[in-house]
Amino acid sequence: MSSKSKNHFFCSFSIACQILFCAAFLLSACGIKVETASEKKPIALEYARGFEIFKGNDFWEIHVTQGYTGADRTFKYLVLEENASADQSGFDAVVQLPIAKVVLTSTTHIPHLDLLDAAGLLAGFPNTDLVSSPTARKLIDAGQVSDLGSGPSANPEMVIDLQPDWMMISTLGEDLRYLELFAQAGIPALINGEYVEQNPLGRAEWIKFTGILLGKYEESVAAFEEIKSAYQAAEKLTASLSEEQKPKVLSGVMYQDIWYAPGAESWGAQILENAGGAYIFADQAGTGSLQLNYEFVLDKGLEANFWVGSADFPDLETMGSSEPRYQAFQAWKTGQVYTYTAKKGATGGLEYFELGYVRPDLLLKDMIKILHPDLLPDYDLYFYQKLE
Repeated sequence: MSSKSKNHFFCSFSIACQILFCAAFLLSACGIKVETASEKKPIALEYARGFEIFKGNDFWEIHVTQGYTGADRTFKYLVLEENASADQSGFDAVVQLPIAKVVLTSTTHIPHLDLLDAAGLLAGFPNTDLVSSPTARKLIDAGQVSDLGSGPSANPEMVIDLQPDWMMISTLGEDLRYLELFAQAGIPALINGEYVEQNPLGRAEWIKFTGILLGKYEESVAAFEEIKSAYQAAEKLTASLSEEQKPKVLSGVMYQDIWYAPGAESWGAQILENAGGAYIFADQAGTGSLQLNYEFVLDKGLEANFWVGSADFPDLETMGSSEPRYQAFQAWKTGQVYTYTAKKGATGGLEYFELGYVRPDLLLKDMIKILHPDLLPDYDLYFYQKLE
């Protein structure tokens, strides 16, 4: 390379460096932060497997990897701290803190607001009669929460009219068509996949997902730690039980000649196991609902000591008359049948379907009280009650 060529090369290189330096300076001066992958750190989750969280200097990223059963894509969300800004490309939704109002679409999301002292942010919910939370009911009765329709999902036009800072969706995947509509309306719609989790504490840990979206991550960690400690303390009560000390437990009900019951790897089956029960369908693999014929269930569960999760029958007589074949089971004959209807909201919503996901410690204690009452002598059933 000639001397003249060398001088031209170094001059061009110097000018390019100056341009890059000036561009970086101007971006910084305008408050636009250019974050790189190395500037965000993953925050480990203990039990949840359906989402991942990352923390930057003034932002969060949430990656929902299991938003619904059979999900084949990851949803990426960016949460910006107050007055922060960043490159928003590549995200399915962007949330800007602080938050003034939100829309929820599943009763299981309501307790997150209660536990994080954020119930006052609720602006809309579909079919508000299903809500049991006393705090939320006061807001509903005062006209501060819009009823967004009685269908399986919120009315999109009503949501758009509310203009919430974000809305949370629990979906089986069928209403994803609305996501683009909400995005065009400037409403961040975020998928909560807690129900896909099969570890009881994994479902509860989704409160951290909501905590980030509310700007209350530390509070959500504290709430989860309290729930986890209570669950683990209860679990220790049954840890030393022998197999002979574990009663046989039947679960489920019939519908149109099909018996539906939790699969052996399901959330409910794990709670039964942790409570010191011998689940009669423990050899029936699956995380969802089993579909069994009556003869098979009768053979497996005829002599089961307890029957839990028997729908919402008010008493044994009604249960037996609605389906006479129930009367063949020992648990029905001895009156050891329990249902999850002990707590109802003012408008008929079952608290089990609202609080159960985030409070598996209460579910576990209920099961222990039913199966091994001596282990929790001073505890009163919370969700469950015995059919009379």
